[in-house]
Amino acid sequence: MSEYTLYIGNRNYSSWSLRGWLACKLAGLQFKEVVIPLDRPETPALLREASPSLRVPVLKHGDLRVWDSLAICEYLAELSPRAGMWPADRAARAHARAISAELHAGFAELRKNMWMNIRARFPGKGRTHKALADVARVAAIWTEARRNYGAGGPFLFGKFSAADCMYAPVVTRFITWEPPLPDALRPYIDAVWSHPFMADWREKAIAEPWSLPAYDRPAD
Repeated sequence: MSEYTLYIGNRNYSSWSLRGWLACKLAGLQFKEVVIPLDRPETPALLREASPSLRVPVLKHGDLRVWDSLAICEYLAELSPRAGMWPADRAARAHARAISAELHAGFAELRKNMWMNIRARFPGKGRTHKALADVARVAAIWTEARRNYGAGGPFLFGKFSAADCMYAPVVTRFITWEPPLPDALRPYIDAVWSHPFMADWREKAIAEPWSLPAYDRPAD
């Protein structure tokens, strides 16, 4: 039996779960996955049992529980220092943590108007003024990281890192909603979307039996 258990929500909709799951995969962790379907009668009781915050993801390691995706990234960086969760260069590492924290704390309008739904396509929808401002900020973050630190590969800091784990759900949003983006960012989007970890997640998301009708159509 694995000493690690990761509690996640529906793969199709739960962006924070994707972040925690990708971090566990990047760290090379062997872990058991427990999916807690969201917005169902049994959901509150299952969350109370799994999560101090009543949210997912939660990583259980023995008697320790680590909730919150960014905290999971930091815990795994300490647990698996050779996995390269963060860039090795100090300046790049600080930048990666800063943009990850910015995402973690902000972009409310993007979340509100262009939610994650891997199975859906809503091109041209959700384009409120504030949501597009968030899109523009994400594009600027990606452009700067790629320009200054991305020479070693197709990801934000060259190699796939915790920063890419944090922004991967945004990639799914951009594929679903197709907001206007610089053409220069297409290779990064394609690299994240086609990463083997993401391909695994997408396959399982498409096969899920659950649906959340409120998120299966764009707002009017």
